[in-house]
Amino acid sequence: MTERKTTALVPGERIERRILSIRGQTVMLDVDLAELYEVATKNLVKAVTRNLSRFRATSCFSSLRRSSTV
Repeated sequence: MTERKTTALVPGERIERRILSIRGQTVMLDVDLAELYEVATKNLVKAVTRNLSRFRATSCFSSLRRSSTV
């Protein structure tokens, strides 16, 4: 008899706490998604980069840090 690995569903409240609204867009940060999937953020970003064709163009974006001059 083979044992099946069961995975527990993530409670909705745990996901909802990580959803942000930034400039009118609903987003989740890569660090939060990685934690939910229990993978390193670096590996999540690599997987998304390798599989960009599986994501809608509007579902992923990368923000750039801009240096501000005072």
